[in-house]
Order: sequence, then structure tokens, then C-alpha cells
Amino acid sequence: MPRALYLTRQCLGLVTRIECLVAPLASGHGRWTLVCAAGMAGAQPSALKAQGPFYGALEAQAVLDAIAESLSAQGYEPSFEVPIWRLHIQGELRRLNANHGRPEQADRR
Repeated sequence: MPRALYLTRQCLGLVTRIECLVAPLASGHGRWTLVCAAGMAGAQPSALKAQGPFYGALEAQAVLDAIAESLSAQGYEPSFEVPIWRLHIQGELRRLNANHGRPEQADRR
């Protein structure tokens, strides 16, 4: 079961890219998150979103599978290129892990 998803779609000569990663949160309590980055290929991501926490890898994977199915219906195709936004996704995971266990900070946004 893949825990990462890399998709692209070409439209009018432009390539849109989406990278998603399912990863455990650092709490060690079995919580997982899904982080997705999207934008134009060859540029910085224009959107970075996280969903979760999910209680187990299977729950997070089910959400990733549903996203893949929906994007496939919109014309996105699997990409076998090297992930280009992994550092952005890892930065978001660090931010989520830093805020984990401190809900008062997360509520201030």
C-alpha cells in the first residue's frame, strides 16, 4: 500500500502537479496525517494542506486513496518523476509535530 502519491495533469501546455504523503505524527499514539502540496511543475507549491489526525495508517490511507480516485477522474495521471516538494511536505510535518500536544497554539490561527 503506497503512502505517497505523485500526480500530474497537462492542460493548455501547463503541467499541474500534486504530491501527497501519509506519515505518522511524532506523538507515538498511533496518529497519522496526510500532507499534500500542489502547484505548477517546476515551481514552488502554491498550496500546502494537511488533513488529520487519523487514528491509524489505514484510515489515512483510505483518505489518500479517495483523493487519488477523485483526482484521476479530473484527468490527473500518476507521475514517476522524483518528488520535488518533499522538503515542503517535511516542513509542514515538523510544524504539525511541534504543535502536537499544544492545542492552545493551534487554536490561535
